[in-house]
Amino acid sequence: MAERSTAAVDVADNSGDEPLAAETAQATADGVDTQNGQAADGTMPEKDGERRTPAPAAAPELHSGHKLARRYRLEECVTRLDGFSSWRAMDEKLRRAVGVHLLPADHARARAVLAAARSSALLGDPRFVQVLDAVEENDLVYVVHEWLPDATELTAVLAAGPMEPHEAYQLVSQVSQAMAAAHREGLAHLRLTPSAILRTSTGQYRIRGLAVNAALRGITSETPQRTDTEAIGALLYASLTQRWPYENDAYGLTGLPKGVGLIAPDQVRAGVHRGLGELAMRALANDGATASRQEPACTTPEELSKAVAAMPRIRPPEPTFTAPPEYQHTTYQQGSYGRPQGPGMPTTQVRTVVPPPPPLQSRTGRVLKWSVAALLIAALGLGSWQLADTLLNRSNQGSTSGSQTSHEKPEDTPTEKAPTLLSIKGAQEYFPDRVAQDASNVRNTFDGDARTYWRTKSFHDGPEMTADFKAGVGIVYDLGSEQAVSGASIALKYAGDHTTVTLYAADSMSSSTPLSSMKKIANGTTSDSALNTTTDAPVTTRYVVLWITAMPQAGADTYSGAGFKQAITDVKFTG
Repeated sequence: MAERSTAAVDVADNSGDEPLAAETAQATADGVDTQNGQAADGTMPEKDGERRTPAPAAAPELHSGHKLARRYRLEECVTRLDGFSSWRAMDEKLRRAVGVHLLPADHARARAVLAAARSSALLGDPRFVQVLDAVEENDLVYVVHEWLPDATELTAVLAAGPMEPHEAYQLVSQVSQAMAAAHREGLAHLRLTPSAILRTSTGQYRIRGLAVNAALRGITSETPQRTDTEAIGALLYASLTQRWPYENDAYGLTGLPKGVGLIAPDQVRAGVHRGLGELAMRALANDGATASRQEPACTTPEELSKAVAAMPRIRPPEPTFTAPPEYQHTTYQQGSYGRPQGPGMPTTQVRTVVPPPPPLQSRTGRVLKWSVAALLIAALGLGSWQLADTLLNRSNQGSTSGSQTSHEKPEDTPTEKAPTLLSIKGAQEYFPDRVAQDASNVRNTFDGDARTYWRTKSFHDGPEMTADFKAGVGIVYDLGSEQAVSGASIALKYAGDHTTVTLYAADSMSSSTPLSSMKKIANGTTSDSALNTTTDAPVTTRYVVLWITAMPQAGADTYSGAGFKQAITDVKFTG
């Protein structure tokens, strides 16, 4: 079957920005990166694809609550860009969340979007996010696809650090095999970026946007197989080094130094798995040159998947177990209990253990016991009489002189210990509903630079967040080891009525752990740009969840529109 030229690009299905007008697309999740001023989905080499002439049609002006086909209720606009919009919606018939892409029927790419959606739906491969419906109705074209609430974008995974070799091996193996199957059916992707890869809670990788997103953006390529192969190599390179293998920063990752060109992963970060590093170089555009030998370049996903299969299998890391307590021998094990007995079995001499006699049970012991008891009773009586006499004398002296007795602090009273600053080893977003806010900038909250920050999206309602829409937003911090946490100092970007923050002690950094299972440390509310919280008794934990449930009204700025929102510039924990 001839290869189609359509491919997919990532559309921010997981962000929660307030939908803005098409001409202010830089404020949307697919608009402009908040750090670099470039496309949020990253800059790819020109040979990756060519964009057709942008369509002048504007995205349909819809609102939350609008229903499509009397079934799909729109709930949150996550992208509004280039004449189309993307939504998180609810399928009221099946009672499940879905994603919806919308564009006018007279849009220049409407026909291509419908054709791409139907081709992708026919593939039916579970390794791809499935297209559920593709309809033209009432001057609208809309594509409905799966919404995976238990999945995490690879962007958020890489923000926490480079992957272990086994996890990177699973990533390149699953993605290359899936894309090889798609290309055999004539479907390409062309924009396999970190935001197009989802990792489920079971460790499987799913690819979203096959064919549909490319049609939405008008992206084509003369060499789709080479383009997708190079993109998989870039994903593997980033998973090993936490660096983007091009000069420009993208997807929250730092690019390579200017003017150096493509360098081997083990020259970027020490300890990189040699076989995986060479595989990434073979997939990237380097004519097959590697740091240690010459190997032919992988130019198709099929070749790359075969190269991965030919590698020695990388085993998962050994699980860590807590050493059991020292074994204690019991009286039963010292005797014959539990040992085989019977004809032909060697007889075992049973040692009879005679317990020692109870202490002080003899006649002399009983006399001694009663003598000691009598002495103790006499001493207690004498001491009580002397104490009462002393208190009575002090009371009489105070009433006669009319003066008050000063209370002096005992010398042996311990001084209050000053709180100490706890070190933060790492952090990532905590989002139980799988809708991240600004996952790539979490590190800005403890980098010591007051100019950098992590921000939330802008919300219509507030300041209190509601459970039926979004219960809250937060970050989980790793203190490196068990620490006694007594409070926190939080610097905020926006002041106003009001911000509410609660601290919880968590067992891990996973967003799947519900707040109801965590122990509350402290909470606080402020209308200023700083919040200090303390607890009566320190709580010992390694992981601390900072959970925001109320945010003030703030105006529009460079990266988001007006609404109820907040940003954190600095967090310090004390213990």
